[in-house]
Amino acid sequence: MMSRLAPRWPAWLFWWQAACPQGVSAQQRTWAGASRIPGPGGPWGATGTSPLVRRGSSSASSCAPEVVLTRERYSVRRLPFSVVSEDDLAALERIVPGRVITDPEELEAPNVDWLRTVRGSSKVLLRPRTSQEVAHILRYCHERNLAVSPQGGNTGMVGGSTPVFDEIIVSTALMNQIVSFHNVSGVLVCQAGCVLEELSRYVEERGFVVPLDLGAKGSCHIGGNVATNAGGLRFLRYGSLRGTVLGLEVVLADGTILNCLTSLRKDNTGYDLKQLFIGSEGTLGVITAVSILCPPKPSAVNVAFLGCPGFAEVLQTFCTCRGMLGEILSAFEFMDAECMKLVGLHLHLACPVQESPFYILIETSGSGAGHDAEKLSGFLEQVLGSGLVTDGTLATDQRRIKMLWALRERITEALSRDGYVYKYDLSLPLDRLYDLVSDLRARLGLHAKHVVGYGHLGDGNLHLNVTAEAFSPSLLGTLEPYVYEWTARQRGSVSAEHGLGFKKKDVLGYSKPPEALQLMQQLKALLDPKGILNPYKTLPTRT
Repeated sequence: MMSRLAPRWPAWLFWWQAACPQGVSAQQRTWAGASRIPGPGGPWGATGTSPLVRRGSSSASSCAPEVVLTRERYSVRRLPFSVVSEDDLAALERIVPGRVITDPEELEAPNVDWLRTVRGSSKVLLRPRTSQEVAHILRYCHERNLAVSPQGGNTGMVGGSTPVFDEIIVSTALMNQIVSFHNVSGVLVCQAGCVLEELSRYVEERGFVVPLDLGAKGSCHIGGNVATNAGGLRFLRYGSLRGTVLGLEVVLADGTILNCLTSLRKDNTGYDLKQLFIGSEGTLGVITAVSILCPPKPSAVNVAFLGCPGFAEVLQTFCTCRGMLGEILSAFEFMDAECMKLVGLHLHLACPVQESPFYILIETSGSGAGHDAEKLSGFLEQVLGSGLVTDGTLATDQRRIKMLWALRERITEALSRDGYVYKYDLSLPLDRLYDLVSDLRARLGLHAKHVVGYGHLGDGNLHLNVTAEAFSPSLLGTLEPYVYEWTARQRGSVSAEHGLGFKKKDVLGYSKPPEALQLMQQLKALLDPKGILNPYKTLPTRT
């Protein structure tokens, strides 16, 4: 209620510090810098949080059961590619000496996706360091009709970066050099294997930010981000990689190096070929280097974590937020109560506000702390006073901001610990965004452990997840094609940002007309006539 809301910004900033006694625990002190916006729920009694982890570092226990081979779980037939021979291994050793991996133990991890839902049986992994080495590898594989599975950080959600059968894995892990950074334009040029978090650290030290942020940033590679056209947490502010990527270097299936690594923001000469490879998931070429435009680093960042009584209020808060915060709004994320319960259950992260049906995370980024504080203050007064928001907490320093973001970023990790996860990444009209979650809860009943919805509300992107004790063909049959048909009726997209990979390739027709699918097949045949690049992915199976 408004009567509990201090009218001046400094009171919010220091409310929790003033109320916090000297004898509080170390865990409670951890959250002390995230100021409380007093609401009807009374003082905040949340405790601390566990450390942020890199994606995949703890999502699967070392004693977890072995993942079923993809070829056994799914109906998929091996295409007539050659099988790697001893002569092939000798030839590849000459191309990348000392970096041909055939040890079965070392091959276990790259054969399995981090969600532990698909598993290939590749017997060879290559670690090139340069584009020229990638070119030699692909030229040889093209001549020998050997299938290739390009792999970056292996953090994808749809089985796009793991082999299906025995494809040769070409890892970009050693292609991790920054080529150049321009301190005036903010243009970064780097190899495809650079880890997103390390790139972020590099440019932030120079006063800029990478226009992409993901929960998997500690493991994912920039080349894989571009190949999947990853959306992430900064999409609302900086838009798609299709706009921020200025140029690419790509190796084609026959070993040709396509150097379109321009650093120009404007280049209206001919077809924009880089767009073919952004979002192509390694099926048209292997991205080896990226030129990307980095915006200036905001000097003032605030994060508010708010509780809402219903999804209608979430939508109204978003409308109010856009109108009142305008140019400083950089993220608007939502999660339902089930998400918060799983984050608490599996990761021991405490909810910093009173229990609510929905939660919102709002981030502002600007160049003037006073200006941003005034706008945010007005917005918070408005939504709390109108009842759109019932409770909230505010963070203004980096450590506490990361803690609040962890509640949103680590939902995927919490879900992976809850059992087998059926994942859907959908674009839907905002007014229907959560209806599918409620619909599925009623449809599935006790057949599912949890049905949760969260995502990038500012982008119209719903992450719908269903957990079960184990993979169940009958549960999958209840979910699919129902979810895709429901999405198609709303004229939505069956993949908002995760791509299609192996798992979603056959549902592309729910979002694209037959003419578009035919043209995509023609482009694939033109650039990769033998089909050796990431086979069984992205495009529907031809019958």
